[in-house]
Amino acid sequence: MSTDQSRQRPLPQVPPDLNAFNRKVVEEFRANGGRLSGRLADAKVLLLTTTGAKSGEPRTVVVGYRNDEDRYVAIASGNGAPTHPAWYLNLLANPTATVEVGANKIQVRARAGRKEERARLATVIPYYETEQKKTSREIPFVVFEPTAG
Repeated sequence: MSTDQSRQRPLPQVPPDLNAFNRKVVEEFRANGGRLSGRLADAKVLLLTTTGAKSGEPRTVVVGYRNDEDRYVAIASGNGAPTHPAWYLNLLANPTATVEVGANKIQVRARAGRKEERARLATVIPYYETEQKKTSREIPFVVFEPTAG
């Protein structure tokens, strides 16, 4: 499938029990070296493990992303929710995280995209505008930069 075709494909609908869905996707992702089946077979997703801002416990979620040179970029959309997703708040409290891309586990430092980067980052995430239209809050871009060692 060409890049243009994948940009036009509608995003999957949000499941009614997002936590159960997330657990199932994480399990399948890890069991199959980062490959998914069904409606997510062609999705470009990573697993993000943050440290809970309140609990201090590791929290793993499935996040759509795109590559930007040697970095990974995501948006903290929460499917257009009126508030930032918990994983983003966790990163604000502790920007050190782990991403799993395919079979690779990568230590990263996360940061919010800077104001002067927003226009360019919007071209990296083809579904950004669609997500931004769902909410009145400004959806943050999140840049994951690999750390040494």
